[in-house]
Amino acid sequence: MAALPSVGGLRHLNCFPWRQNFRHERIFNLPSSYLSTVASLPSSSSVSPNEDSEEIQFSTPPIKTAKKTSNGSINTAEENVDAKNKTDNDKKASYFPKRGQTLELVCENLAFKGKGVCKVADTGFVVMCDRALPGERFIGRVTRKKDNYAEVTKLKTITPHLDYVEAPCECAAYCGGCKTQNLLYEAQIRAKERQVRELVVHVGKFTFKDPEFNSIMKPIVPCDIQFHYRNKMEFSFGPKPWLPRKLLEEGYGDSHSYALGLHAPGFFDKILNVHKCLLQSEAANKVLAAVQAIWRDPGSGLSPYDVHSHTGFLKHLMLRTGRNVETGLPELMVNFVTSSYKPELLNSIVEKTVTIPEVASIVNNVNTSIGNTSVGEVEYTLYGKSTITEVLRGLVFQISANSFFQTNTYQAEVLYKLIEDCACLRGDGSEIVLDLFCGTGTIGLTLARRVRCVYGYEVVPQAVSDARRNAELNGIYNATFIEGDLNKIDEQFGNDFPKPDIVITDPNRPGMHIKLIRFLLKLKAKRIIYVSCNPATCARDLNYLCHGLPDQNIRGVYKLSSIQPVDMFPHTPHVECVCLLELDD
Repeated sequence: MAALPSVGGLRHLNCFPWRQNFRHERIFNLPSSYLSTVASLPSSSSVSPNEDSEEIQFSTPPIKTAKKTSNGSINTAEENVDAKNKTDNDKKASYFPKRGQTLELVCENLAFKGKGVCKVADTGFVVMCDRALPGERFIGRVTRKKDNYAEVTKLKTITPHLDYVEAPCECAAYCGGCKTQNLLYEAQIRAKERQVRELVVHVGKFTFKDPEFNSIMKPIVPCDIQFHYRNKMEFSFGPKPWLPRKLLEEGYGDSHSYALGLHAPGFFDKILNVHKCLLQSEAANKVLAAVQAIWRDPGSGLSPYDVHSHTGFLKHLMLRTGRNVETGLPELMVNFVTSSYKPELLNSIVEKTVTIPEVASIVNNVNTSIGNTSVGEVEYTLYGKSTITEVLRGLVFQISANSFFQTNTYQAEVLYKLIEDCACLRGDGSEIVLDLFCGTGTIGLTLARRVRCVYGYEVVPQAVSDARRNAELNGIYNATFIEGDLNKIDEQFGNDFPKPDIVITDPNRPGMHIKLIRFLLKLKAKRIIYVSCNPATCARDLNYLCHGLPDQNIRGVYKLSSIQPVDMFPHTPHVECVCLLELDD
C-alpha cells in the first residue's frame, strides 16, 4: 500500500446507504444535446466511424416517401419536412436563448468534464455551465450558442447547491484542477457513477431495462484518500500573475510581479499563483513553498519564460513523489524545466531545496522549443539520483522525470486488483496476455508472474524503455514490450505474438482506433479488459465490440459482463472504468 497522507487529508468512506436506491433509479431521459456534450460526440441515431479521428461521424439519410397532395400532385417527405422546419424555425426564436442573454437557472446534474446541466424554464432547452453544481440556483449569461444547446457563464449564485461543503483550498474557486472541491464527496461520486451509467445506456446502446443491467453496472469504488493523493504535479512559471475578475473587482491584488502556479482554466498564458496544493504530498508542498520564497529574488538572475515573446529561463517546476523501497518513506524528485542549460542560475534554488529531507533527486530538463511542453530534449541530474522508486502490487518501479506512472498510487492498487479479478486467471500459468497501450508496463508486469507470457505495445519510446527496465528490475523475463502505434496497425499486426487468451487495453482519451477494434473483433480473444479514463469513448467502443458495425457488415462478438467505475481523482470530474467483455459463444 502507498504511504498514507497526514490525518487531515484522510477520510474513510465505509458505507454508502444511497447506493441501493441509486442503482435502481430510472435514468433521466436527457435530450441528445446533453448526451452529445458529455460524450464529446455529435448526436444522431446512426454512426459510421472515422478512420483518422477520435470523433464519430453521424449521418442520417433522408427518407424519401411520397405523399399525395389535394390536387393530385406528389410531394416527397423531404419537401414536407422542409415546410415543417420552416414553421418550426419561426417558433425557435423564443426557444433558443440569445448570446449575451442572462437567465435564472437551476443545475440538474453534472455532465462529463464536470459541467453543470441546466434547462431553460418553460422550454426545456439545455444549457451547460462550468462550476455549476446539482441543485444550485444561479444567474448565468449565455456565452456560446450551438445548434441544440448553449454554454453559460455563472454570474451570481442565488441558492447554493444541495451538498455544499466549504472548500479547504483557497484556490478552489479559480483553479482549474478541483472543480468540485466544495461538493460533498459522496455527491461527487454519485454524479460520476450516474455519468458512466447514462453514457453506457445512450452512447453504448445498452438498456437499463435489461434485467441483467444492474448486475453489470457496478457501484463506483470511492477513493478513501481525498487529499494529498497525487504523486505528480506540474507548475508553470509566468511573467505576470493572473487574478480572476471577481477578485479584481473586489480590490484584491497580487504583490508579486512574477507567477508560479497553475494555468487559469482555458488559458495557456495566464498563471494563477499557487503556494500550496492540497492534492500533492506534504513534501512536495514544502518544495513548492521553498521555490516560491527564493526564485523572485532580483539577485538570483532568474526570469520566467514568456510564451508570447519566447524569452526567459524558467518554464516549469515538476514535482514527483515516490517511496524509498528500503525505508518506506516518501522521496521526492524536483524537475526544473528551462529554456537553456545554465546550471549556475539554479544553484541558489538547488541549495535551498536539498535541505528538505525528502528530496532525493533534482534534475534539469532543457527544452529549447517555443512549445509549452515540460519534456526536455536533454536532461541533467543536478543532485542525487536520476530516478526515484515506487512500489505497486509488490513490484518496484523506477520513475524518471518523464516516465508515465499512475498519478494516484494508492488508488492504483485498487484499480489493478480489479483488473486482476477481471482476468480470472486459471492459476496454472498458461494464459497469454496482450497488453495494449501498456505505457511503462505496470499492468502487464503485475500479472506476469501468474501467466505464461505478456506482450505489451506502446507508441512512446521512453515508456517502452522504462517497461523493459522495470521488468528486469523485478526479475520478470516473460514480458516482451514492443514499440508501435496502435492507431496505424496493418494486416500484419498480430503476427509477432501468439493468439492471446486475455487482452488488456488502456487507451488514452480518444479511445481505440477503428482499425484496432476491427482487429479485436477478428482476433476473438476469450476476454477483453477495457480500462478507460474517458467513459464517453469507452461506451462508444463497447458498443462496437458488443453490437458490431452494421454499416460495415461487421458483427459484434462480445458480451458486456461488468462495468466498474473507479474514482481515481477526487474533487475533479475525471472517472476511470474497468470493463470486462467476454466472447459471446
